[in-house]
Amino acid sequence: MKQISLFLTQYVGIELWLASLAAIALVTILLNQVAQILLRHAAKATERTSTVWDDALVSSASRPVLAAMWVVGAGYMARVLQRQSDELFLDEVLALRDVALIVCVSWFLLQFVGKVGRNVIAARVERGEEVDRTTVDALGKLARLVTVIVALLVGAQTLGFQITGLLALGGVGGIAVGFAAKDLLANFFGGLTIYLDRPFAVGEWIRSPDKSIEGTVEYISWRHTRVRAFNKNPIYVPNAVFTSIVVENPSRMSHRRLKETIGLRYDDFAVVAPIVADIKAMLKAHEGMDASQTLIVNFNGFGPSSLDLMIYAFTKTTVWVAYHEVKQDVLLKIGEIIAQHGAEIAFPTQTLHLQNAAEPEAPDAD
Repeated sequence: MKQISLFLTQYVGIELWLASLAAIALVTILLNQVAQILLRHAAKATERTSTVWDDALVSSASRPVLAAMWVVGAGYMARVLQRQSDELFLDEVLALRDVALIVCVSWFLLQFVGKVGRNVIAARVERGEEVDRTTVDALGKLARLVTVIVALLVGAQTLGFQITGLLALGGVGGIAVGFAAKDLLANFFGGLTIYLDRPFAVGEWIRSPDKSIEGTVEYISWRHTRVRAFNKNPIYVPNAVFTSIVVENPSRMSHRRLKETIGLRYDDFAVVAPIVADIKAMLKAHEGMDASQTLIVNFNGFGPSSLDLMIYAFTKTTVWVAYHEVKQDVLLKIGEIIAQHGAEIAFPTQTLHLQNAAEPEAPDAD
């Protein structure tokens, strides 16, 4: 090393430490250029994908990554300068380097959170889906707040500040706030659960067998969910309720079920079998019914005043109004089939059988 330094000093006219600084700067510049090229190619590649995460990742990482490379290069330069100086400043410089790297990471995370939120909203608007902007904004603000707090605490610890007392004070304060606002926090985390699990979304019809809740979801906030009942009254449900009740989502059903019991007269027992066969054939051929699903038509039992036929099938449509149109057509065709066989649909009747009592014998005449 001394020979190289002597050679550079005598024949090139520069000191070794200056050459080292120049080499570090040159390598940093080259790596910066290579990183820019790679990031540009990555950005073009992410434009061809349909996900919203990779676009946000590449666009958010470009500037923080380049800045972090210069920060790392400055750290190596400080090591070279420390060897030429009697002042011990390397520890402080390295601490500042670590803080700068923490700032770069926080910068990336803040940009990433914001761009993901915007990309999610834009993607759903482009697909024509409902967008719950309140939930997206609330989650974004929460993520940014957590990022800033963690960055400040880690940065303070890196600079040598004692944050143990601050953490203890924050823990006690957090417990106090948690007790005071437990319902508010329960509703917030309930809303977070709804957003992550997606048991329902805005515009879907939900109902709960545990609570008197049924209607269309209109709005999901961080505290409550507004459900518009079928009588047009709004129902405001705290989000914490949804973590402890059963929620049905009929909007996501794959088919609607047709389940009927039709009674024939006892006088029509001889034509029950052909009626059952014709009804089953009609359902299999009906354009509104899905024959690939469970389809049952059977004589099911002897009722008090009828021979009961069970009809169990599924429609192709899940739309409420269209389902009733299909159901009406099916019931009318069933009535026509029964009439074609000379049978009738039974109605509740009772037959009273009277037994003639024996007449009393006349007394013999004296």
